[in-house]
Amino acid sequence: MMDASDQQSPTPLPPLAQGALKGIKVLDLSRILAGPTCTQMLGDLGAIVLKVENPKTGGDDTRQWGPPYVMDQDGEASDLSAYFMAANRNKRSIAVDIATPEGQAVIHRLAAEADILVENFKPGGLAKYGLDYASMRADHPGLVYCSISGYGQTGPNSHKPGYDLMAQGYGGIMSLTGEPEGQPVKAGVGIADVMCGMYATIGILAALHHKTQTGEGQQIDLALVDAQVAWLINEGVAYLNTGTLPQRRGNEHPSIVPYGLYDTSDAHVILAVGNDSQFRRFMEFLGLEGLAEDARFATNPARLQNRGALNDILIPALQRFTMDEVIAGMEARKVPAGPVQTLDRVFASDQVAARDMAIDMTSTAGPVKLLGNPLNFSRTPVTYRYAPPQCGDATAEILGAADPFEQD
Repeated sequence: MMDASDQQSPTPLPPLAQGALKGIKVLDLSRILAGPTCTQMLGDLGAIVLKVENPKTGGDDTRQWGPPYVMDQDGEASDLSAYFMAANRNKRSIAVDIATPEGQAVIHRLAAEADILVENFKPGGLAKYGLDYASMRADHPGLVYCSISGYGQTGPNSHKPGYDLMAQGYGGIMSLTGEPEGQPVKAGVGIADVMCGMYATIGILAALHHKTQTGEGQQIDLALVDAQVAWLINEGVAYLNTGTLPQRRGNEHPSIVPYGLYDTSDAHVILAVGNDSQFRRFMEFLGLEGLAEDARFATNPARLQNRGALNDILIPALQRFTMDEVIAGMEARKVPAGPVQTLDRVFASDQVAARDMAIDMTSTAGPVKLLGNPLNFSRTPVTYRYAPPQCGDATAEILGAADPFEQD
């Protein structure tokens, strides 16, 4: 009889050539960032994505949000801005004016073949074209229809436009971010848009599962502000249960001490001392072993109560070391620590290279560099089939095809 230790793990199956969503058809009427983030994710997972753009405006607004732009062979700026390219890989662009009867007919023709439609017009904005969910459901009952807006399809603010900065402010995250005596600060990238796009992807996949079981489509009503409120996580739940407003703490953590950004003699270092045993090992490195036994600092609740007193000791103590010395000392003692890297160091790192988090593609305007997808599947890996498109560059090919969603 074989011992469990003698059993060999099964040989992993090789990855397949196509993604998990191979054959799923997406009609993308969205623009800016939240919707395009969602549809790019679906495209990376193997779905066929047709991006509908307005020929009168030059397409997605973010095509004009530069520089930088990809420069064409003549040295002229193309319509591929870095902002646009960040969320529009694995899509093909068709220029369609939905304000015309001909354009509306095109959308209905494509919707008849599609599994998913994603849009981010103001609530009610598509009704005048007969492309709102109520109108589309009658003709396409199996369509998963995802509507993204600033405040949602209902509520007193549903008529207001939605922008990432407004969502970060209204949803409360800015009130938590920044130095205690400074202004509220937004995140450095459009995180309200990006998180809303991630929620949209999750919702669409759940609706697709329902459709496979019942054949029934549905509408997903998603708001930037709702997604941002959900993203308050522990701080939001703490307020709901205590009624106490959280305070801005800069880079410090509301529930863990020491946990934040500290100065060394030559650079900043991040320390994340998550438990009492790590704190003891941290004090050993600093030569301050007695503090680990001090009743003010021996436990995390005590350190929270005496945050200021502890920082008065830690700040000058850490400035006796370089950043590299602190990181090496912490790693040797299994205490989490790390640098604050600028993007040149991020993208020059062996870790980013090993994880394929920067990729090269070739667009119709020229070569482009893009961020990789962080999902890694053993059998259905993400694929990079199409570089971000120029506005309408596939219109004739797609609308002239018998099957506009022909598989890549």
